[in-house]
Amino acid sequence: MTVKLLSIMYLRESAPISAAMMAPVWAVLVLILLAAGPRSALAQDNERSTVYLVGSGNVALDQHMQSLLEKRLGAQRDLLLISDQQAALTGDAPIITLGSGAFSRIRQTNRGAPVLALLTEQHFLEGFASRSPGRISGIYHGAPLLKQALTGKAILPQATRIALIATTNSAKLYDRLIDQLPAYNLEARLFIVDDNKQLIPTLIRALSYGDFLLAAPDNDIYNPRTIKHILLTAYRRNRIVIGPSRAYVKAGVLASGYSPLPAIAEMAGTYLEVFSETGHFPEPDYVPDFRVEVNQQVARSLNIPLAPPEQIARTVEARLNDPGGANDE
Repeated sequence: MTVKLLSIMYLRESAPISAAMMAPVWAVLVLILLAAGPRSALAQDNERSTVYLVGSGNVALDQHMQSLLEKRLGAQRDLLLISDQQAALTGDAPIITLGSGAFSRIRQTNRGAPVLALLTEQHFLEGFASRSPGRISGIYHGAPLLKQALTGKAILPQATRIALIATTNSAKLYDRLIDQLPAYNLEARLFIVDDNKQLIPTLIRALSYGDFLLAAPDNDIYNPRTIKHILLTAYRRNRIVIGPSRAYVKAGVLASGYSPLPAIAEMAGTYLEVFSETGHFPEPDYVPDFRVEVNQQVARSLNIPLAPPEQIARTVEARLNDPGGANDE
């Protein structure tokens, strides 16, 4: 490319060339630069650092997150949306992925790239982050299970026992929670579902034990095929369901904690600043900003009085700071 540019400069100095004659030449040069990939194209006369973004495939969500991230990054960084194939050309620039699918694809395309994963669950990401500390990190999606459990306690102050259902493979999702609950005067029992035919019978046994059912982000148990049957079974036995995510509240779950997307973008910006200064991401974590969404229609049908979501969230935070429960509202 250098030889071609020198040749063009020589021609311009030695003989007059019309704009019409030069147009095809410059068009070829532009195509060459673009074909070199996003890294080469952006390197031209650009002193700002570049952050790459790989979307989830949900266009509305991807556009919203891109807008939030661009606002957070400001004028100091360029945020460039790229395809999976282009991720192989990003060098050591950080890549933000939206969702576990995008993260998995980028790991296949460019295993050495520093990746900041957003909208992924803790149990999915933490193994990758522990094997590549500082290079793989993220902002966990949703809310910690302990906060979800305390959301149920805030709604049902007299509750002391929590029902959990899982498969043999997903039982580990609840290990840490079960150890944490006694400090908050709560206990939980895990009921294992070995196959789909045992889901409802196992659920019935679990509901006879617990004051409410706590759902983790376990797609084998809680998915579009099963959630209707789980909710109907629980509500017929006058038991509420908490979690696993904000989306399930719209499907009929009574309540769930969540992290607002603007707070995720804000925390992602902080992680990128640390990476720019040190070459390493902080460890993955949840957003401190905890919110609660409730389904008022379900609450009315079960005759359960609900405090405003903001008050429920404050009660959860107060209980975290005072495990003994003196701060219950």
